[in-house]
Amino acid sequence: MRIMGLDFGSKTVGVAISDALQMTAQGVETIPRKSPGKLRQTLARIEELIIEYQVGTIVLGFPKNMNNTEGERCAKTLEFKEMLERRSGLCVVLWDERLTTVAAERTLMESGVRRESRKSYVDKIAAVLILQGYLDSQAFQEEQGENRDCKGMA
Repeated sequence: MRIMGLDFGSKTVGVAISDALQMTAQGVETIPRKSPGKLRQTLARIEELIIEYQVGTIVLGFPKNMNNTEGERCAKTLEFKEMLERRSGLCVVLWDERLTTVAAERTLMESGVRRESRKSYVDKIAAVLILQGYLDSQAFQEEQGENRDCKGMA
């Protein structure tokens, strides 16, 4: 089973998928959202990707503030998490995503991607960074002999 990483935003959702060994994350696509309040098409596309890639777990970026507080974006992300769990039947793990968008922007700049083009890639790259952070954490925990689980905030 593979793991899916999501960067949930108000206009788009970046998607990344792990390899079969759950060691590396690859960007898959950026799903455009038609309107901030409507998620039916977004969830339907995510479900298609879950089936296509045989996903067993979803890692969802959790946008805490820099001072570790939870703002309005966290509340919306928690609502999205519940919808994902209901529709997919999969475990959805929240993963601290602070600075992933900044790191994604920096990666794109260093790669020479033009400013106008970056917007279409940044959420997908952020999803890769979220998922890779989770995969690395799971590998470390396994090395330490800790159980891999699918509960709560990783």
